[in-house]
Amino acid sequence: MKRVLTSVPVRRVLCRLGAAYIRFVKASSRWQTEGFETPQRLWQAGQPFIGAFWHGRMLMIRYMWTSERPVAMLISRHADGRFIAETIRHFGVSAIAGSSSHGGSEALRQMVRALKAGTSVGITPDGPRGPRMRAAPGAVQAARLAGVPLVPGAVATSRRRVLGSWDRFVVALPFSRGAFVWGEPIHVPADADAARMEQIRRQLEDALNEVTQRADRIVGQVPIEPATALADNHAE
Repeated sequence: MKRVLTSVPVRRVLCRLGAAYIRFVKASSRWQTEGFETPQRLWQAGQPFIGAFWHGRMLMIRYMWTSERPVAMLISRHADGRFIAETIRHFGVSAIAGSSSHGGSEALRQMVRALKAGTSVGITPDGPRGPRMRAAPGAVQAARLAGVPLVPGAVATSRRRVLGSWDRFVVALPFSRGAFVWGEPIHVPADADAARMEQIRRQLEDALNEVTQRADRIVGQVPIEPATALADNHAE
């Protein structure tokens, strides 16, 4: 698979097919949205924000955003990250390359620049390696530096396949009932100290798990549980 993803012509074809599949799932399913007034209110006020989503729910995330609003996604520099970055470009979403483990400082600077320029940024706080559904501090740091709120979001579908990957990646299936759920904004004070930053990180993690469970329950799915610990996550 790594050899396939590093072959540019093959990757381009697969990305086009992936984008076509995502569009087919969206078009063939019935969707409901909860909490959209939160990002809409921020956009109307000219306020960019960081949209936070779990890594395992990335497939349909593009449709959480309105197509008229500029948006970028933080994507890892791994081979699968390049595949994701090229796929989301078919939806008009730019990619910021980096993660907490590779290119983190430069990615943080790019995120802050994008946010201050008015572009909202999507981030998966548990990516690219986990633990599953446990938030790393990078999103909170970026929000503090850029002076923007964090907004948790999630997507779920009634028909799905859950992969055995570390993130329990959810493959949405066509002809589903789908739900997009947004939570309330989380604000990070510019003068937040280490203790306050950790408190907000936990708040973000709890809010993300809450909206994800809410989305699953709306479509009648059993929620996927977070990893209990780093050791458990890698054992899986």
